[in-house]
Amino acid sequence: MKTILITGGAGFIGSNLCGRLLEEGNRIICVDNFLTSSKENISSFLENKNFKFIEQDIVSPLFIDENIDEIYNLACPASPVHYQNSAIHTIKANTIGVINILGLARAKNAKIFQASTSEVYGDPLEHPQKETYRGNVNPFGPRACYDEGKRCAEALVFDYFRTHNLKIKVVRIFNTYGPNMAPDDGRVVSNFILQALKGEDITIYGDGNQTRSFCYIDDLVDGFIKMMASEDQVLGPINLGNPDEFTVNELAQKVIESTGTKSKLVYKDLPIDDPTRRCPDISLAKEVLKWEPKIKLQVGLVKTIAYFKSKI
Repeated sequence: MKTILITGGAGFIGSNLCGRLLEEGNRIICVDNFLTSSKENISSFLENKNFKFIEQDIVSPLFIDENIDEIYNLACPASPVHYQNSAIHTIKANTIGVINILGLARAKNAKIFQASTSEVYGDPLEHPQKETYRGNVNPFGPRACYDEGKRCAEALVFDYFRTHNLKIKVVRIFNTYGPNMAPDDGRVVSNFILQALKGEDITIYGDGNQTRSFCYIDDLVDGFIKMMASEDQVLGPINLGNPDEFTVNELAQKVIESTGTKSKLVYKDLPIDDPTRRCPDISLAKEVLKWEPKIKLQVGLVKTIAYFKSKI
């Protein structure tokens, strides 16, 4: 049995990861401050003898008495609404917080997994985006707290590897959706589904021709576990996402069809620095991890719609 620390473990991705790793027989220590997450996401784990919860912000030093084998660092606001509402805290989570978790990993001789993001590519001039692409990021725009914060977090992780020979794993997450998404996170999938289920007009920012790729949560968690289990020389960064590309208009139509709503499409101005195209090149993940997503968008949407129906 491994003891695995998951920071941000009560969030959308973190809670799904906790569930999978518990099913596989591991002991989980979940750390979260509930800034953007929900205790409801982990409520079913609280009576499990192999699950321990610590309510704390990683910006404060974290002290763990027991041995730790692996750390998944997911602690950071991840949706534009959340990280722009907590911009300074987002930067702190990606700098001070990451330094704290790296120090803990070093003290415990634990392998550490850093959840980075496709946002490090900014509004990309390369399509699809490979890990070798250095990005087109606005360093002082409203999204910089997250984009540049995650870029700095990657730099810190690799510096700890070079300086202290820490075992590291870095992945860049592309748009992910599924159960346990926060209804107020402002992401396009949750926004569209909730508006459709309530019979409201579906709000599209820009002309709707901007593209995204949508990875279902179960596929992403598979990729996480494969990355953590990979050989020590596999450091990353490695893109994890679904390379099937859809326009925002196409997503809206699929949500309308899947919910049976009579919602109409309403168009508003595109936010500053919102990327026009976003799609991962996952050649490296296929080659090194033998991973690629299996769940098609239509199937994943049905599962996600059922989840939100149960919550409304």
